[in-house]
Amino acid sequence: MSALLEIRGVRAGYDTGDVLHGVDLDLAEGEVVALLGRNGVGKTTLVNTLIGLVTPRSGSIKLAGRELAGSSAHEIARAGIAIVPQGRRIFARLTVEENLKLARRASAGRPIEWTLDDVYELLPRLRERRRHRGNELSGGEQQMLAIGRALLANPRVLLFDEPSEGLAPLIVDLVTETIAGLRQRGLSAIVVEQNLHVAVALADRVAIMTKGEIAYRGTTQEFRSSRARAQALLGVS
Repeated sequence: MSALLEIRGVRAGYDTGDVLHGVDLDLAEGEVVALLGRNGVGKTTLVNTLIGLVTPRSGSIKLAGRELAGSSAHEIARAGIAIVPQGRRIFARLTVEENLKLARRASAGRPIEWTLDDVYELLPRLRERRRHRGNELSGGEQQMLAIGRALLANPRVLLFDEPSEGLAPLIVDLVTETIAGLRQRGLSAIVVEQNLHVAVALADRVAIMTKGEIAYRGTTQEFRSSRARAQALLGVS
């Protein structure tokens, strides 16, 4: 598979110094990659760099051949990268439908064009709660709203930053099923996730970060067959 998203030699960080030390990662069209790693290894910094909140000091980030490194967050969103952020970050005082309508973006010729009705069909609970404000939703409903909002940006690549964080097990299963359904519809995604079960259930390939670099890449099947590697890199058995 050719790369839809191609990340090469990305170095980035903050005033205190670099956090990313030459990250290389590919995402193919219609593929889901799980990005794993212990806390503090650079996963969030990489996500923030991909969406334009952190400017890379060097390296390349190409989406369908278009260079995005150094572009603004607005330009990157328009190019086709959207995020379901950690902590959801919905507009608490707006209704579900107002949150969704704010996110709507024209498709610009992309293969999947999401409409409000599409989102309500995928996530029927949002239709039921469409007149409720964001702060009146449960954690699971807020996560569904964050997913629906990202889809209405009509992305080519969707980033999920800790989608199961803080959710009850039954809701985690629902979120996992939703993302799996999007995968079947051909959406390309990077899933940053601490819940190893969720990550492995969703991904075609696994990448593990250590100390600001990608230390491991492999198919999900290869990753499952190497528990020793998982234990060494992630501290799990």
